[in-house]
Amino acid sequence: MTEIVGKETPPAAAEGRTDGQRTDGTRTYGAWAKNDTLEDYSLRYAPKSFRRWSPYVVATTALGGIAYLADFAIGGSIAVSNGFSSAMVAILTAAVVIFLTGVPISYYSAKYSIDMDLLTRGAGFGYLGSTLTSVIYASFTFIFFALEGSIMAQALELGLHIPLAVGYLICSLVILPLVVYGMTALSRMQVWTQPVWLVLMVAPFVSVAVQDPGKFSQFTHFAGDSPTGSGISALGVGAGAGVALSLIAQIGEQVDYLRFMPDRTPENGKKWWAAVLSAGPGWVVLGAAKQIGGAFLAFSIAGSVGLAKANEPIQQYVHGFGTFAAPLALGLATFFVILSQVKINSTNAYSGSLSWSNFFSRLTHRHPGRVVYIFLNVGIALALMEAGVFGFLNTVLGFYSNVAIAWIGAVVADLVINKPLGLSPSYIEFKRAHLHHFNPVGFGSMLIASAVSIAAYFDAFGAYAKAYSPFVALFLAMVLSPLFAVVTQGRYYIARVDDLAEPLVGADGLPSAAVLTCTVCATGFERPDVAGCPFHSGPICSLCCSLEKDCHDSCKAGPVALGIPAVRPGD
Repeated sequence: MTEIVGKETPPAAAEGRTDGQRTDGTRTYGAWAKNDTLEDYSLRYAPKSFRRWSPYVVATTALGGIAYLADFAIGGSIAVSNGFSSAMVAILTAAVVIFLTGVPISYYSAKYSIDMDLLTRGAGFGYLGSTLTSVIYASFTFIFFALEGSIMAQALELGLHIPLAVGYLICSLVILPLVVYGMTALSRMQVWTQPVWLVLMVAPFVSVAVQDPGKFSQFTHFAGDSPTGSGISALGVGAGAGVALSLIAQIGEQVDYLRFMPDRTPENGKKWWAAVLSAGPGWVVLGAAKQIGGAFLAFSIAGSVGLAKANEPIQQYVHGFGTFAAPLALGLATFFVILSQVKINSTNAYSGSLSWSNFFSRLTHRHPGRVVYIFLNVGIALALMEAGVFGFLNTVLGFYSNVAIAWIGAVVADLVINKPLGLSPSYIEFKRAHLHHFNPVGFGSMLIASAVSIAAYFDAFGAYAKAYSPFVALFLAMVLSPLFAVVTQGRYYIARVDDLAEPLVGADGLPSAAVLTCTVCATGFERPDVAGCPFHSGPICSLCCSLEKDCHDSCKAGPVALGIPAVRPGD
């Protein structure tokens, strides 16, 4: 392993800083930020030395995070509002869109070992342009934390008679210890609990299939509250798909784990692809199945609990377990809901901490550690729970899907259109030192697409445009991205080329594992996480570069070459 020691720190760096993080020219981080087990490389490239898990363990951990029961609530809500046929078409349509958009995102994240925020930076948004998407992604994590926490609190109320307000607090606090230790703790928890969760999830459906198989055919006539009955309604399909498409940002949580995949080699190639596809876009296969299951269970209990409560997973599973274990139904349902919500909300809190870390590090040039932002994310989610967010499920998710799909659409357009056509670099550049602040290709596409779709959602263009507003956002984002790339000639992707002598790619064709010592924090980092820094006269790690506020981006002050570098230096 090669080590290149940074040059002497210039006087400008040794005079002291106002951020309180420098001593004699060297940046020092707090105990939380310095601990790799806690920090999980939250703002960085995930190095080879840390990616010690097998493809199976990474995939299982990522899939463990989709144990959430909001799918059951969403499926039940769509079916109750739109009837059987419209609900099925809506759920399956949304699943196809989510799967197709998830494939390129998962591949690039696993290949370059970076999370959703770093991927977005290099996929047409720029260094500061992706700050807005960090908030969009963080919003996804705390909205769904609140929805999942509400479901868990409903279980505590029904099973243990704990008041909802107290249950919300319990559901928030119990997650904190699990998330603090990041991938190290979460991988163990998800792997150990996955078999138990799978058995409990499918048990009610197996019971119905054995005891009353005719129930499934009766389900096809379920009308719910739909004014058009159980048949297909174009408006119902659009409205239902819009709710389901709010889950498109779930791919961000999947790649938060996929960035820890080992490098793909000829020896592990098949396992690598199987893990990336199953744990990346493949999450929606189980997700759609759960939504259909939630619709079926809502139909099953609508006559006994009413349509208003038919989409509550605790009610659905009390009835489901009651079909084969009536005396234990309430206890089993309570245990299942709690287990499911712990599995997913640990992922929501974890991914939210990553997103907030990225957001605040760029705006404040400070990084107290990922752990600090766990408390922020959980605190916002707790406030939403106490405000009764579950009661506005369809409205909240329908609105959110417009913004989320505009973001994802712009990223995917860059990966599957711009890169193959040579309109953008073939690789993902995420470091501040090499990026422009804003790239109109992705950032502009997302802003326009989300603005138009939100206007459509609020009835600006009629009922059909409102129902299909997320598809408007997706179409506009994917059309505008290559258009803007052509108009700008790709000049806003790369601000300056990587000028370090050490190549980014090793002789084996894989990302280099050579270690360079950061001139600022005096810590060794693998080559893909390091850039050359004229201000500090030596190599600088991506985090120190992000937090530097005195250089004023002087490394990018010179002439900027137009055109797109075909490959990374050293490839």
